[in-house]
Amino acid sequence: MGKRDQISERILQVLSDEGRISNIELAEKVGLSPSACLRRVQELERSGVITGYRAVVDRSKRGIGFVAYVTVGLNQHTKAAQQAFEVAIADAPEVVECHNITGAVEYLLRVEATDLVAYKTFHTDVLGVLPQVNAITSFVVMGSPKDLRA
Repeated sequence: MGKRDQISERILQVLSDEGRISNIELAEKVGLSPSACLRRVQELERSGVITGYRAVVDRSKRGIGFVAYVTVGLNQHTKAAQQAFEVAIADAPEVVECHNITGAVEYLLRVEATDLVAYKTFHTDVLGVLPQVNAITSFVVMGSPKDLRA
């Protein structure tokens, strides 16, 4: 990796940690002039390396007190079954992540709800009624000592 690449990687690292940092502060941290730094950031945005910026939200202050990772196995291994499942999950606000994975099951979901009662309702009334779903396994998050998405 050349010097240019190392600087771009450092810019990405700093922006990942401090998305609202000013261009002047960012330039100082990565050793560039503000104008050169701004050009680099704009190029990273234009090229699609930086796809956006977002706020980090305290889930508990939004009323989210329950988080689980849920594996979902489908009863048919067809494209139609996967598409129908994905369409249904896209409309479920409790599902904040949906990943098609390899292994014994087809999907891994990150589900956030206000509490266990709300999760049970989601489990029963959303996942439980989907005709494609064959197996559901819930892994309740007890704590998150490292979460770089936060």
